[in-house]
Amino acid sequence: MSALEGLPPAERLVVTTVRDFVDRRVRPVVRDLEHADTYPEALVEEMKRLGVFGLAVPQEYGGTPVSTPCFVLVTEELARGWMSLAGAMGGHTVVVKLLLRFGTDAQRARWLPRLATGEVRAAMALTEPDGGSDLQALRTVARREGAGYVVNGAKTWITNARRSGLFALLCKTDPDAEPRHRGISVLLAEHGPGLTVARDLPKLGYKGVESCELLLEDFRAGPDALLGGVEGRGFGQMMHGLETGRLQVAARALGVGRAAFEDALRYAQEREAFGKPIWRHQSIGNYLAEMATSLTATRQLTLYAARAADAGRRADMEAGMAKLCASETAMRIALDAVRVHGGHGYSTEFDVERYFRDAPLMIVGEGTNEIQRNVIVRQLIARGGLD
Repeated sequence: MSALEGLPPAERLVVTTVRDFVDRRVRPVVRDLEHADTYPEALVEEMKRLGVFGLAVPQEYGGTPVSTPCFVLVTEELARGWMSLAGAMGGHTVVVKLLLRFGTDAQRARWLPRLATGEVRAAMALTEPDGGSDLQALRTVARREGAGYVVNGAKTWITNARRSGLFALLCKTDPDAEPRHRGISVLLAEHGPGLTVARDLPKLGYKGVESCELLLEDFRAGPDALLGGVEGRGFGQMMHGLETGRLQVAARALGVGRAAFEDALRYAQEREAFGKPIWRHQSIGNYLAEMATSLTATRQLTLYAARAADAGRRADMEAGMAKLCASETAMRIALDAVRVHGGHGYSTEFDVERYFRDAPLMIVGEGTNEIQRNVIVRQLIARGGLD
């Protein structure tokens, strides 16, 4: 069954429009952009015109909202063209969801119209140099001064840090709180004095889109910057946001895995060895069969998790399962695509080496897969098993 069959006609059109954009505009230029590590300015501008940055924003704020399954399939298409493009809108959408669910009326009115058009793009600022996936161990502190906050600390691996106009900044507003999560809040921070993009981090893959370190030195945020207007709710707010983030990472992995599979399938029909196309050799045919099977099963799991999220119930287990399965599947498919290509798979003249470099990010990003397993088993115990 086509993944589009479960979508209403308007959402099918959204996905097919993005698919056409990827085939027509992205794939012809991606290799040169990726190897030069060049920010895809023109492609991002076209994504703005297509409305990609407003897919989670309600119409009243100028967006074109779609279901989470549709969002997953759009993300898959972008990542199929270039995983970095999906990264350019991933954290942005999580921040939009945070504003919708937890923001005040004034915060939504201020930010959502500009986020919908991509005039302002948003990023999450969670990870710290010494914290990794342990978000409760963060050291960035926002202390009250007058009506606002003064923030000091550091963040790392912040995607789109230079080009984002809004950060969802996780920090401690009460460092002495017990348990620790009760002292954590989210501030809606903008570029300004005291917030410095210290450096761009060198990366194995995920080229073009920057990942940076942020330094906060007496950075000042106004009283209206506190997400929802109440301190101490940030950890729960961000855990909800990470459900969307993990679905987005799962969808990115689907796109990378699909691109690797499609390239391997095409190559196996064109390349001949011992007088016949290599797909007719059982070892290569087995790779292709397993790649297609695992990719299809993983997409269904991810769409299942997306539907669970739209049902309004807690979906951290389902999102964790999707992220875990999709990222491991993408890594395996990317490696098998290199095997199918043989020596050409190790050449930068073929795209499969890029998929092999991009795939590991989904294993460690948005909470490592070791963390996902912890989330899954805790929820299995809490729910008494699978539904």
